Amino acid sequence: MSVHYSDYLQLEKILNAQQPESDRQGIPAHDEMLFIVIHQAYELWFRQLLFEVDSVTGIFGQPMLNDNSPELQTIVHRLSRCVTILKVLVHQIDIMETMNPMDFQDFRDLLRPASGFQSVQFKLLEARLGLRYQHRYGQQYYLSQLRQEEIDRVKAAEAAPSLLELLNAWLERMPIVDQSAADQFWADYRARYQSSLADAEKGNQQAFDAMFFGDAAIGAEKTGTGNNEARSLSPAACRSALFIMLYRGYPLLQLPFQVLNQLLEIDEQLSTWRYRHMSMVHRTIGTRIGTGGSTGRDYLASALEKHHLFREIAALTSFLIQRKRLPELSAEIQHRLGFTAA
Repeated sequence: MSVHYSDYLQLEKILNAQQPESDRQGIPAHDEMLFIVIHQAYELWFRQLLFEVDSVTGIFGQPMLNDNSPELQTIVHRLSRCVTILKVLVHQIDIMETMNPMDFQDFRDLLRPASGFQSVQFKLLEARLGLRYQHRYGQQYYLSQLRQEEIDRVKAAEAAPSLLELLNAWLERMPIVDQSAADQFWADYRARYQSSLADAEKGNQQAFDAMFFGDAAIGAEKTGTGNNEARSLSPAACRSALFIMLYRGYPLLQLPFQVLNQLLEIDEQLSTWRYRHMSMVHRTIGTRIGTGGSTGRDYLASALEKHHLFREIAALTSFLIQRKRLPELSAEIQHRLGFTAA
């Protein structure tokens, strides 16, 4: 049976899914069509992001991920695609901003209490990436406007292993070599890091010890990651992540470094999207409350500050030293990292 373009894409459903409330009520509001199309496009891209993130967590969730296999390249590729999609979401705000505040006022009151805060897919995406309920801003509003079946879906996503949790397990199982060699390396690196600090940076040494050797539940303020929240990556995982960043030039560490880098890009693009969204809301409605009853710009500003997923990875740059001062790796470790013949 032949496949037709419009049937394959189900265009009849998609192109008839724009039903402006202003048309239904007979109130002229030209820009409501743009508002609907933009948000439908967002939800389609959220659908794709969830598809990609689920595939990545599926690979990370295997009993043993072979770091010298095409699977790690697949993870990097799909995370990179997520970054590109998020950049598109940021740029879609440019289109939204062609709607001026008075254009929005023509139909804004018709939308109550509908709100982007009711986007189940975005909540699912945050949960699957690793945003924990206890780290959310506005917990009292978080599920209050969802239908029961939507609440059940979000809670199920929160109960399942997140990408951040799987990343932690993956990093924890990446020792340099045997424990005595690892202990010697980190003692050496700690001393070199300490000697690299300027007088005004001496407090960084305490943060270094907390990040890489402290309690797994230590507050983030002590690790230099801000907000004084329980950490998401363990000290062992943070040591592996720092080692990957320091010696990413070795072949075996190039893909792991790209994994970490893409996760930072995802966090950065999500933050950029939140910032642009906050600025657009302030530009459009000022200090008025959102249609869903939130505090509007103030809520978005607090979420922007609080909802960072990969804080420990971002904080690693505070603990780098110059390449020329790095400890020289043993021949055995270089052999393991270099794909050299036995």
